[in-house]
Amino acid sequence: MKKIILAAVTMLLLFSCKEQPKSWQLSQMLEIEGVNPIGITHRSDGIWLSDGDHHRIVRIDANGDITETIDSLDRPMHIATNGDELLIPQYGNDEVLRWKENVVKVIGISDSLDAPAGIWREGEETVIADFYNHRILYSKDGVDWNSFGTEGKENGQFNYPTDVQLLGDEIWVADAYNNRIQVFDKSGNFLRKIGEAEKMNASTGIYVSKEQLFVTDFENNRVLVYDHEGVLQQELSENIEKPTDMILVDGKLYIANYKNNRVNIYDWKEDLNPKKSNKE
Repeated sequence: MKKIILAAVTMLLLFSCKEQPKSWQLSQMLEIEGVNPIGITHRSDGIWLSDGDHHRIVRIDANGDITETIDSLDRPMHIATNGDELLIPQYGNDEVLRWKENVVKVIGISDSLDAPAGIWREGEETVIADFYNHRILYSKDGVDWNSFGTEGKENGQFNYPTDVQLLGDEIWVADAYNNRIQVFDKSGNFLRKIGEAEKMNASTGIYVSKEQLFVTDFENNRVLVYDHEGVLQQELSENIEKPTDMILVDGKLYIANYKNNRVNIYDWKEDLNPKKSNKE
């Protein structure tokens, strides 16, 4: 009898110590008055949003109030940061700006961009989504550029790429109107695609963390969360309207909503209802 009781206690202890499943759960919504956010990024001074409809980018505080504005831009899209430098692709005038302490530089490309929509830069290593040219530009040193991609639906082709990110040895691309994500090596060789099974309608924005891929499904009013191999982990749709971009900051997920002038904030928390973790 003692052995049976001991075994039962051991099983209970093991069960209680087992890590409970977690999911992204909505914790806060910031109303950003007068801003239709397209891109979102983070710098040491806070969260920045691109407001393409009003030709500006803005910095917001923890309450969603605008604390700084950089205007006179030409439809800024999926912005990014590299240290203290703001990277601003201007869809309207075919330029990508490097902005730091009011010093502005234009990223030089050997041939013409046509509506740059997204950028990512780490050190001198840079990747750009060239929207109307249906291609991706990659540079290791910020001087010499490799271009890959053509218009089409096959692997390695694009239908208006809108956002990009570097992670390790891979380039991740939001292939917006092919409704998928494509992953490449830095030579432009196709590696894999993600998201076609979920029937997205305009996969406009991405963010890739060390473990997860986040994709905005613009027309379906949701954000899809995958692992790096493309296995769907969660679907976020609560109070999301026309999502455009997202970013992780200090363990919190920020999602920019173009239609309702809002940024939703999610926490990675123990799932109180694991059976519904993939449908919020």
